Amino acid sequence: MTEQTIIRILKTFIILGICLIILGHSLLAGNYLSDSMGIHGIMISAACIAVGVLFSLPTKIYLTILLMKMESDLKAHNKQS
Repeated sequence: MTEQTIIRILKTFIILGICLIILGHSLLAGNYLSDSMGIHGIMISAACIAVGVLFSLPTKIYLTILLMKMESDLKAHNKQS
């Protein structure tokens, strides 16, 4: 897989993670599940937030490292020219 494909997949995971975090927060803040399901509703909301964090944070770290590498390669190429 090329770097562009990896970056596209990682950006998709970041967006999915952020959407899950927002979904979990809205379920908790809106009392949609906690009123009707009790503790199980709170656990479902917390699970959405946890999976969202797992999707978004590691991919952000990897993308940052990848972009720093690309920037240093570009600077090295410009110094040679």
